[in-house]
This record gives sequence, C-alpha cells and structure tokens, in this order.
Amino acid sequence: MLPLVAAFGLLLTTGRAQSTAASNSTGALPGHGLAQHDFFYAGEAKTRDMYIVRGGKVVWAYHDTAGKGEISDATLLSNGNVLFAHQFGVTLIAPDKNVLWNYDAPPRCEIHTAQAIGTNHVIFIQNGPEPKLFVANISSGQMEKEIPLTAGHTNSTHGQFRHARLTGAGTYLVAHMDMGKIVEYDESGDVVWSASAPRAWAATRLENGNTLSSGGSAVREINPAGQTVWEFTAADMPDYNFKNIQIATRLPNGNTLINNWVNQWNGAIDPSAAPAQAIEVTPGKKVVWALREWTNPALGPSTTIQLLDEPPIPEDVHFGSIK
Repeated sequence: MLPLVAAFGLLLTTGRAQSTAASNSTGALPGHGLAQHDFFYAGEAKTRDMYIVRGGKVVWAYHDTAGKGEISDATLLSNGNVLFAHQFGVTLIAPDKNVLWNYDAPPRCEIHTAQAIGTNHVIFIQNGPEPKLFVANISSGQMEKEIPLTAGHTNSTHGQFRHARLTGAGTYLVAHMDMGKIVEYDESGDVVWSASAPRAWAATRLENGNTLSSGGSAVREINPAGQTVWEFTAADMPDYNFKNIQIATRLPNGNTLINNWVNQWNGAIDPSAAPAQAIEVTPGKKVVWALREWTNPALGPSTTIQLLDEPPIPEDVHFGSIK
C-alpha cells in the first residue's frame, strides 16, 4: 500500500489585482501583468506555495510552511484537484486542500516530477541510488508499473531528473539532467528516441513532432534528427536576467512561455531587484508578456505556469495501455 500522510497546514489567501504591467519594477513590462492570462503557478522555494490567478487576482493559494522539500512539478487537473511533486513525495489535494493521495519517497530518494493519467493513475520518477519510473494506481494503492532508469550519478540523487511528460503517442519523455540528454521511453521501458540536450531540466513533445527542451539559460526546439530548429537564450533578452530557466511551454498561438527560477538558497531575494518570473515570446523572440510579481502578491520563484484561458484536461493522456 502507498503510505498516506496527514494534510499539510494550509492557508487560503487572496491577492490584489495589478492591471498595469508591473508597478513594482524599475520599468514598465510588456503585457498586462497578472491580468494577461488566467493561470496556475508554482515554483521551487523554501516553502511549498501554489496559486490560481483569475481575472488578475489570486483566487486560491496553498501554503505549506511546516513540511520540507521544494515543488518542482504541479498541475491543476480538470476537476479542480492539484497534483504536485515536492522533492520528498507526490501529493494529490482537493480544492479544499484535503489530501486525497500521497506517496512518500524512501530514504535517499527524491521525486521532482509527476503527471496524472486519467483519474486513477499517476506516473512519476523517483531519483535515488536505483532510479525508477513508477505508475501508481491511486484507487487501489498499488504500483502497477516499475521501470529501472539509468542516471549519470547514482550517488548524487538530487541532480538526476527533474521534469518528464507523456507524449501524444503514449511514450514518456524524460529530461536526464545529469546526463545532458532527453530520452523517450515506451511502456516496456525501451528507448525509442534520444537527443543531446545539455542541462536539460524539462522536455515536452510538440504537435509538430519536435521536442521543446529547456534548462540553464536556454530553450531549444529539437527536431527528430536531434537538430536545433529554434532557440531562445538569455543573451536574446539580457534585460530580463534569465539565468535559471526551468519549464518552457509552447502555447496554441505559437508563442513560448518561459519560466525563470530564482534560487532562495543563495540568499534572500530582494523584491526590488528580482528578475521577471516568466515571459511569453513570439517565434521571432519578441516579448509580449512579462510577469514580475514579488510583493503584491508575492508569487515567489517560478518553475511552472499552467495557462487556464481555455478549460484544460491535462490528465487526458496515456502511457501505452495505461489510460
């Protein structure tokens, strides 16, 4: 059986809308700040915080200050539940923040990515001395699949894996951060595709068959032959101070949404000097939206932004025969 834990101490808060680009920045930013999109937000920080912003206001917030670990992956599901990986476990919570399901990472192991498959399954990677891919049945409390994975450094758990996502073909696209490559696995654990991707933090398969890779100070679109066909680097936008790119998302309009993380463990973040947390860029690399909200509301470091402009069904995916 999968171990359960008591619900975290949580607090629902609200924030004040900011209709201008960014009144707390040193200069006006493109777009309309919080009001540009409705979105779900989370990031790696010393506390585990998540937000839903609608109409330019924070309408739901989750704050866990008592636990440990960092939120590296989080998804708002179509039924309002939230699935998130928080370094030392994976948790599914209801909109009222009650814990619906939880899996704790064993000693010396970490979990930084998780994805819902329908309403009954969760696929995730467990970093550790023996890294593995798991598929959990949250209804039965059993693991339905367990696949060993290769890591560059089995004695360095933290740096092995971050983000992984299922493809439309039902394969699993994994960013091997400590090996500098992206690997696509089928349901049996066989490799069906791979490509070099230095400092790969995240990877997603695009509708055109290419793969969007992000990490370090770059985002790259890689074709099936492993060639880079589009690239965004920090040097393209020096004024935005993008040094720690984590997740990048290709939007339906063709633009790319890029998250810019800031490391709280290196010292306190100065809100007056902190960089933008995310930008939306066109294929021609024009910034049409920049998000910079460090004080009102204090969204914190940025790892993922899930846009909610259209009702999403992120759990409508499969891993081979598991649906």
